[in-house]
Amino acid sequence: MNHPSAARTWTLVAALVVSAFLPALEAEQSSAAAKSTAGGPSYKVPRTPWGDPDLQGMWSYASLTPLERPAALAGREFLTAQEAATRNLEATQDRPPAPGDTGAYNALWFDRGQVSPDRRTSLIVDPPDGRLPLTEDARKKLAAKAAHRREHPADSWLDRTPWDRCITYHGVPPISTGYNNTYQILQTREYVAIFVENIHDVRIIPIDGRAKLTEKIRQWNGSSRGRWEGDTLVVETTNYSDQTEMRFPSSRHTRSVERFRRVGQDLVENQFTVEDSTLYTKPWTAVRPMPRLADYQIFEYACHEANYAMRNILAGERMREKEAAEAAAKKAGTASAR
Repeated sequence: MNHPSAARTWTLVAALVVSAFLPALEAEQSSAAAKSTAGGPSYKVPRTPWGDPDLQGMWSYASLTPLERPAALAGREFLTAQEAATRNLEATQDRPPAPGDTGAYNALWFDRGQVSPDRRTSLIVDPPDGRLPLTEDARKKLAAKAAHRREHPADSWLDRTPWDRCITYHGVPPISTGYNNTYQILQTREYVAIFVENIHDVRIIPIDGRAKLTEKIRQWNGSSRGRWEGDTLVVETTNYSDQTEMRFPSSRHTRSVERFRRVGQDLVENQFTVEDSTLYTKPWTAVRPMPRLADYQIFEYACHEANYAMRNILAGERMREKEAAEAAAKKAGTASAR
């Protein structure tokens, strides 16, 4: 049952909380922004024992800044300090479930991060409008795919997403979701390993100049090759699978180039460019900060507890189909009796 008075009460409480804590949050955000650039031009990047820039540690790519600029903020490159502080606070508050919604985790379980310290309205910095430069044909195909998924949500497990199927979650490059937006980076002379918290993917990235994989070999998260350009780790990923689904449109033709650069003791800047002439009119680029997570530990991610959820999703869909068929038969029988 929907309770309008309860919703209004929650809205009022949230507004009062935001007003009470806003000055402190604005000050904290300004401090965070200052820390993010504290390294400055004189910052000396730490080195591994063999001399490479040291990127090792736990880093968060959680962000309340969306990949694309929302339509409501068209033409606005930045939020105000007050808008950013308000969004940061609201992300920590529980919200009442919508009518008919059984609810989900409460705010304690989520780790959505904060608005980027530069207060940009999108992670995408190029094109300047902060939007994915999709071709018209790609838009039509994506709309058709979405419609098919709505009409056939679970004919089989193949209709579900790779994350529903516990195969992979955030993709490469990742776009953050509600929680587990963490990278653990380890380095050797020949490799950089990136351990991904959700569904525990491990990216093993050779940096020894070896050739790319043959076009015949395709992988869910593509195949990556890395190199150092000064203090920046550049990682090129190709060879995505035809079945790959990321948090942005992709295909077997997608190519991504990520750049990781240590810009402070507790901050890595991550920039990534994606190109795919079958989907986009031109390459697009996003930038985000990855702050260090001190004293953080990654635990095993047991996806859906052996993915019993998939069995329940399929069983529920079969039940709905049976109920629909029985209702249609009953309706046909009533009509023929007339």
